[in-house]
Parts: sequence; structure tokens; C-alpha cells
Amino acid sequence: MAREERRERFDQPRDTRRGLRRPEVDPEVFGKFAETFARFMGTALFIGYMTVFIIVWLIWNTAGPEALHFDPFPFIFLTLILSLQASYAAPLILLAQNRQEARDRVTQEQDRDANTRAHADMEFLTREVASLRLGLGEVATRDFLRSELRGLLQELEEARSTEPRGDDDTDDDPRPSRSGSRT
Repeated sequence: MAREERRERFDQPRDTRRGLRRPEVDPEVFGKFAETFARFMGTALFIGYMTVFIIVWLIWNTAGPEALHFDPFPFIFLTLILSLQASYAAPLILLAQNRQEARDRVTQEQDRDANTRAHADMEFLTREVASLRLGLGEVATRDFLRSELRGLLQELEEARSTEPRGDDDTDDDPRPSRSGSRT
């Protein structure tokens, strides 16, 4: 059915290859596997497992029954297995490092952008604080107002003390009294 579908589509070229095709591998899945493998190889647990494996291998092929030795001295099969393990481990570790480097590059770009925004915000706030300081220079401060009010109070007290005082209780106020009766 897939071949029929390909033949019906005229916007894509025909697949001229016949026979074996490359397997499609998702690079993300393989990359995650490589990172997991590289993380495991960097642990003490992996070193412990490898040490136990090699010791068991050596003991089995030296102290075990002669008929059951599968890798006699000089342990060529063990050397082959360790070489294969190293030849697969190195590219997987490099792949994991490349993926980590790509993530680090993205993180650095994001940090650089955040730093640029923070720098622009700081410059804006600095200009705002400077304009507020200039504006406050023209505004009367609390101490200035207090000194002016004290000066006015002293002038009023001086004016009151120099004003002649009458002894009679006549009401010179032209406003009506508050008692409510108007005469």
C-alpha cells in the first residue's frame, strides 16, 4: 500500500533504490541513549561492575577447571571485548558531549540575552532616578517647609505682640454671632 501511495504522488520523486533501505533512527532517541550511557560509564558503579567482570573472567580462565576455560592465556578474547567496549564507548561519550555543548550554547545565548535586557533595564532605571533627583531639587523639602512655617509663626507672634490690645470686651467683628439671634 505504501508503494501505491508513492506512485500516486507526483510532487515527490520516485524512490529508485531497490532492496535494502537505511533504517530510520530518531537522532533524539539515540542521543538520549548516548547521554544515559555516558553518564553511567562515568560512575563508580560502572567501574565496580567492570572490575568484578574482569576478576571473574580472570579467575574462571586461570583457576577454573581446565575443560571450562574459554579464554586461555594471554586472554585474547578479554582484550577483544574490552577493545570493542572502548571503541563503542568513545563515540557515545563524544556524542553526549556534543549534545551537552549544544545545550550549553543555547543556555549561554539565553543568558546573554537576559543580561542585555537587564543592562537596558538598569540604564532606564538610572535615567529615571536621575530625572527624579532633578525633579526633587525643585520640590520643597520637609525641612524647608518647616523653616518657612517657623519664620511665619515668628512673624505672626511678633505682629501680635506689637499690636495694641484693648481692655474692653466689645465685639468688633462684623460677622454675626454664633448664638443664632440676629439683631
